[in-house]
Amino acid sequence: MIKAESMTSREELHKLVDHIPDADIAAARKILRSLVDPVELSLLTAPLDDEPETEQEREAVEKALSDPRPDVPMDEVLREYGL
Repeated sequence: MIKAESMTSREELHKLVDHIPDADIAAARKILRSLVDPVELSLLTAPLDDEPETEQEREAVEKALSDPRPDVPMDEVLREYGL
């Protein structure tokens, strides 16, 4: 175990991170990010969307995927939305 008597809390955290097994790095990253960023925390703790997709949603996705409209100039997008 890491001796923490003469280390600051931040130094101890750096040492602990250095000893995280490779298999656990992704999980540790998520946990640490959630401490720094409230958006990350809300994403990690958000409930799973388990509602079935409606026919209307399915049609909207199909329509969007069939007409991706690549390379649309920004002024055209703004005009389309009245901005």
